[in-house]
Amino acid sequence: MKTHRIAVVPGDGTGPEVTAEAVKVLKAAAGEHGFGVDLAEFDFGGDRYLKTGEVLPDSAVDDLRAFDSILLGAIGHPDVAPGILEKGILLRLRFELDQYINLRPVKLYPGVDTPLKDKGPDEIDFVVVRENTEGLYTGMGGIQYKGTPNEVATQIMCSTRAGVERCLRYAFEYARKHGKKKQLTLVAKTNVLTFAHDLWWRTFNEVGDADFPDIKRDYAHVDATCMWMVKNPEWFDVLVTCNLFGDIITDLGAMIQGGMGIAAGGNINPKGVSMFEPIGGSAPKYTGKGVINPLAAICAAQMMCAHLGEQAAAESIEAAVMKVTKEKLESLSAGKMGYSTSEVGDLVASIVA
Repeated sequence: MKTHRIAVVPGDGTGPEVTAEAVKVLKAAAGEHGFGVDLAEFDFGGDRYLKTGEVLPDSAVDDLRAFDSILLGAIGHPDVAPGILEKGILLRLRFELDQYINLRPVKLYPGVDTPLKDKGPDEIDFVVVRENTEGLYTGMGGIQYKGTPNEVATQIMCSTRAGVERCLRYAFEYARKHGKKKQLTLVAKTNVLTFAHDLWWRTFNEVGDADFPDIKRDYAHVDATCMWMVKNPEWFDVLVTCNLFGDIITDLGAMIQGGMGIAAGGNINPKGVSMFEPIGGSAPKYTGKGVINPLAAICAAQMMCAHLGEQAAAESIEAAVMKVTKEKLESLSAGKMGYSTSEVGDLVASIVA
């Protein structure tokens, strides 16, 4: 029996609560589909930082490299200034583990409400591939004359041919393997970002012409993409974009698929260690109340199974989540589901097993 070594980082706020349910479902799927999971928990997050002053120990990245995958709960603590944990944990792990793809399915499940009029599961079902280690998030730039009337702040959008090309190739391959329409849409701003996004545009076409002639190529400015995600989400199949734009449009995607309670994502290194997480925050106001929705964390575990090659387990988890959203839950909102956090986990796990 194959055993996967999984690092579990429950994190902050409601992160430990939703992670516990994801692990519950993961164990049920492993038992049903004949593989093992060897879990090790790490206490990285706000509480550790407040006690020790250390965001990540020096050994953390190397320790995590020894695992097959990482399951993350949530990062964000009300008593820690914004940016410390996000940069010190999330961005550091993405960059140092070279998780250069952020993969975000945007899929409306049966029984889930969407704010889009006359749209349903048939219309809201696409995937965003976001470049995850370059762009504006590299931290290049700085501040000069801080606190004076002459203050200057710069933040540099760094794009390399190698980084852009490997992201595009991943997206093309994903569209070839998983796309319903075999269509890849580049989301950029070539009319204004005429240096960085000209690189994206040229590489998109060069790679497509040379190696992916079977994939239909499309282009949309990011502002138009936001409009069409609301008006005509059915137009999209697989989208690929830079780090900043991907961060923005995937949150819009979460809203049209029913909210943060169902949205999951993966930080992917195709040849290394990947990390899967619910994309919502730590929701500290709900901590310990047992009312937070764990489905996004469970969907993150589902994505992890698929990435690890346990496709049957992944499909069974997704089918169970869809059955629960269609037949059981009154709402996806915290405190309005009709069930507690652990009861929702029990429902999904019982269907999987």
